[in-house]
Amino acid sequence: MNNLLQRPLWQFCLLISLSCSLKAQPVQTVLTSQQIATTWADMTVRIMTRAPKNTPTYGSRAIGYLGLTMYETVVYASRRHKSVIRLLSDTLSLPKPVPGQAYCWELALNAGQAYLLKALYAYTEKTQPIDSLAAAVHSNYAAQLDPAIVERSEQFGKTIATKIYHWSMTDGGHEGYQRNFPTDYVRPVGTGVWVPPLVGQSNTKIPMHPTWGQNRTFAPRNGRLPAPRPLVYSTDTSSQYYQQYKEVFERKKSLSPTDQAIVMWWGDDPTETCSPPGHSYNLATIAIRNSNTDLVKACETYARVGMAVADAFICCWKTKFTYMVERPSSFIHTTISPDKNKKPWLPFFLEPPFPSFYSGHAVQSAATATVLTELYGDAFSFTDNTHTNRAPYTYYAEEAILVQSASAQQPYYYPSLVRHTLPYEVRHYRSFWEAAQECANSRLMGGIHTRHDNEVGLSEGRKIGHNINALRWH
Repeated sequence: MNNLLQRPLWQFCLLISLSCSLKAQPVQTVLTSQQIATTWADMTVRIMTRAPKNTPTYGSRAIGYLGLTMYETVVYASRRHKSVIRLLSDTLSLPKPVPGQAYCWELALNAGQAYLLKALYAYTEKTQPIDSLAAAVHSNYAAQLDPAIVERSEQFGKTIATKIYHWSMTDGGHEGYQRNFPTDYVRPVGTGVWVPPLVGQSNTKIPMHPTWGQNRTFAPRNGRLPAPRPLVYSTDTSSQYYQQYKEVFERKKSLSPTDQAIVMWWGDDPTETCSPPGHSYNLATIAIRNSNTDLVKACETYARVGMAVADAFICCWKTKFTYMVERPSSFIHTTISPDKNKKPWLPFFLEPPFPSFYSGHAVQSAATATVLTELYGDAFSFTDNTHTNRAPYTYYAEEAILVQSASAQQPYYYPSLVRHTLPYEVRHYRSFWEAAQECANSRLMGGIHTRHDNEVGLSEGRKIGHNINALRWH
């Protein structure tokens, strides 16, 4: 029995009733070792989706620590893999298994994820599903094992999670949900500087998490990356700055239904969804399930994606609040379409409450694509199902309405806003990079980023993901 428990691919199956779908409908699931990891990832995405004060910044930090914890609780089940904790912090040490003692790695993972997910989201006061999942996994495994093995395994996982959580408290982002929009922040003013949107995802006039870029990164190399430079502000119609903002203005006029569907699919508004980090965490789950990989590689996948996304947001926010570059809507209002007698130009997608350069969606998608490609290859086809359970979205489009009038000799047309409702439909990709590129492009089509924002974001995300891959995992 002991040898069986120490095998990294122990496929002990259990039948449990869980509430792990985003709609919280009970489902009957047979869980293998790998599926313990993906079920906890599903739970993480569910908690993120429902969390009040949800932000992509805090969410990215959460999956960084959850993924790292998941990996460190099972790494000793594999002879190939190595702990990466000392590469992240030379002052943090984690416990190691006692030689000659048997461990159930699934129970270690279960205990670690339950502890940390509750610690990160206890403020929501909606952690009962976490307790239910942890109890179900525990009861099904514990019934088959020596109580000493159960106790040892769960204590091992909880101790690792506790140490990582205490380390997280020193990174600058602890309890960040309490200061999403700090009232003491003084917003800089000037030409080309970010201003709050006329209509946006939030009514606040304060930008979100203006000091997030000062947080500690997971990979030390990512903390040393220099901030890239934005385009030079110019109202000259021949300048690159003007042309890039004009492209956003013109692109809205030609959005097709397919374009609009892409914008909404990648929108990931944190007030309604798991936010971009949750979307990326779900792409990791899709890769794991499609490849039917083993437990340790599954946890390595979550660790790499989680930390890459977390570092992407720190690096991005550092740049955003270094330059405070305006959103396209601001430049369009003041320079491209300044007619005060017309209704103000608005992007197709609601504008987020922080500066433009560079794109957070682009950088975190590229970081995700970089680590997933390293793990699963360049040509990994998959179907993204992140938003399949969402209600249809509504948008308004200007259309020419035919009007019949008794006083007019002929019918005439006039422009009007027409309400449309379309469902979210799964999207298919031939590679992780194809998905990342589409995500970046969606921000230009949505009217909230320039091409330069997206291209720089993709380039920086590649660097960030590479630094996560460069950690000695094996």
